[in-house]
Amino acid sequence: MVSFLLKAGIISLSGVMAPGPITAVTVSKGTEQPYAGAFIALGHGMVELVLVILILVGFGQFLEVYWVKMIIGVVGGLFLLKMGIGLLKSISKVKIGVENSAFPYTPLRSGIVLSIANPYLLIWWATIGAVLIADASQFGVVGLMAFFLVHWGCDFCWDFFLSAITFKGGKFFGQRLQQILFAVCGLFLLFFSGKFIYDAINIAL
Repeated sequence: MVSFLLKAGIISLSGVMAPGPITAVTVSKGTEQPYAGAFIALGHGMVELVLVILILVGFGQFLEVYWVKMIIGVVGGLFLLKMGIGLLKSISKVKIGVENSAFPYTPLRSGIVLSIANPYLLIWWATIGAVLIADASQFGVVGLMAFFLVHWGCDFCWDFFLSAITFKGGKFFGQRLQQILFAVCGLFLLFFSGKFIYDAINIAL
């Protein structure tokens, strides 16, 4: 089981550390509070726990249906489009020590909403995640619990690290750095918005 958990940890880290909407929001929320990443990871983990349970009861195949992926992609893309525009509009209003993010949700709710709106997260769990769940189930309930804790632990450590280092950097370099981070995060969200919608249209075609 130890070797399996090591493999699961490496696979999880490769996905966690890849830039995505959660990364962008963790950085933007990190300018406001150092523990934002921990709560974002908690919200993200809540959604993933539900997905694991659904996959265990056979719901994973539903996430592979083309029209399901298409709908999730379009809705998620439009959601990120609105969010990215909001971040870009808020750049001129950035003030140190004040909650600046144009994203209206708390870090916990941000983690939940972004996870639900990300079609690639759902596809990851329906494919790679499903294989890991099947391997973990060979070790019984203990194996499944250990796998989930390792996977979520990777999310927690990385998101917490991102928000903490962003908070310290913002305090040290000041308002200018926060404005730059908001601009970068906003552009990232617009990029993923376009990618989600583009991929969804390709599925439809």
